[in-house]
Amino acid sequence: MNTLIKSATIIDSKSEFHNTTQDILIEKGVISKIGQTLKNPNKYREIKLENLHISQGWFDSSVCFGEPGFEERETIANGLKTAAASGFTAVAMHANTNPVIDTNSDITFVTSKSANNAVTLLPIGALTLNSKGEDLAELFDMTSAGAVAFYDYKKPISNPNLMKIALQYASNFNGLVCSFPQENKISGNGVMNENITSTTLGLKGNPALAEELQIVRDLFLLEYTGGKLHIPTISTAKSVDLIRVAKKKKLDVSCSVAIHNLYFTDESLNDFNTHFKVLPPLRTQQDVEALIDGVKDGTIDMVTSDHNPIDIEQKKIEFDHADYGTIGLESAFGALQNIFTTKKTIEILTKGKSRFGLEQNFINIGNTANISLFNPDTKHTFTKKNIISKSKNAIFENETLKGQAYGVISNNQVVLKL
Repeated sequence: MNTLIKSATIIDSKSEFHNTTQDILIEKGVISKIGQTLKNPNKYREIKLENLHISQGWFDSSVCFGEPGFEERETIANGLKTAAASGFTAVAMHANTNPVIDTNSDITFVTSKSANNAVTLLPIGALTLNSKGEDLAELFDMTSAGAVAFYDYKKPISNPNLMKIALQYASNFNGLVCSFPQENKISGNGVMNENITSTTLGLKGNPALAEELQIVRDLFLLEYTGGKLHIPTISTAKSVDLIRVAKKKKLDVSCSVAIHNLYFTDESLNDFNTHFKVLPPLRTQQDVEALIDGVKDGTIDMVTSDHNPIDIEQKKIEFDHADYGTIGLESAFGALQNIFTTKKTIEILTKGKSRFGLEQNFINIGNTANISLFNPDTKHTFTKKNIISKSKNAIFENETLKGQAYGVISNNQVVLKL
């Protein structure tokens, strides 16, 4: 792939060309020249786009694609197409498929389905067999096949001894163990945040305590065992404080937050729109502010779209019975830009790579081209026409977002949404 990018503003703090507008020549997938007026004698493909900005490729640590088994929700092929059009060059895919991804051959199937794509798919294997929380899955075998972490998506491990053994065992090969922060005996049948809003709406509440108790338990286990722990999609102010203290103790812990938990509060559920039924639930304004502070000071390591396509039959029903989840890849950049500066947004979208074993390809001469292309200034209302995913359960539908992804240059391929 040979391409000349014209007049692009580079947003990459590790590049010597950071905050400058340059032409970038890419030959055979490698950045060969960067300069203000590069010629094109070989008549390579030229990319000229309005207010074009570029950064190193974006990464999302939490996406679901459904395949195998739930192709009506999403397929790997269309999921990766969605990711590329949304500006992501790499995504970590969960094991909540049918069958659950819990063996070496399952990981091999997923990686083979995603081969030769512009977007790199990083498979996350199930932590326990069939994600039932009873027996550990084949963690080392899945690592050998390419699994980057282990997680029973949105299913907490209720048995503390099982989590202890998982941390101890995975530490033998530097495996990353993920633990969903919810104590089910406390959360019970709650379908939204336990607060005055849940009482007003007559919906059962899921208290912040359910999340915080599980985090306390897992941090104690991590301190006892060592190993590497990732706590995905925290949602409360106290959770931020707990992880902040753990990091000061030098525990090897990381965490993420879903974009919608930085953006919406539980008051968004007043009209019972099931697009807002997510797990962990939307919390209070105080929680939102604490989570944003946690992102700013680095306590929260990464922000994810927590992209989870759900077919309409499981969403367009009574709130109590609707499935949890929202799509988020297509709206991620624009939503973040409504909260943070462009520089901080790009920092957020490129963090977390090393935690999941990805290289960081800075925009410098001689480096492999792994680039996201975007316009940070355009504003638009996010509607169904912006959705590329097969499922349309978008929490950001009808929100005014700032910025638009153009596409990616990655794995020696160019994918542009034009």
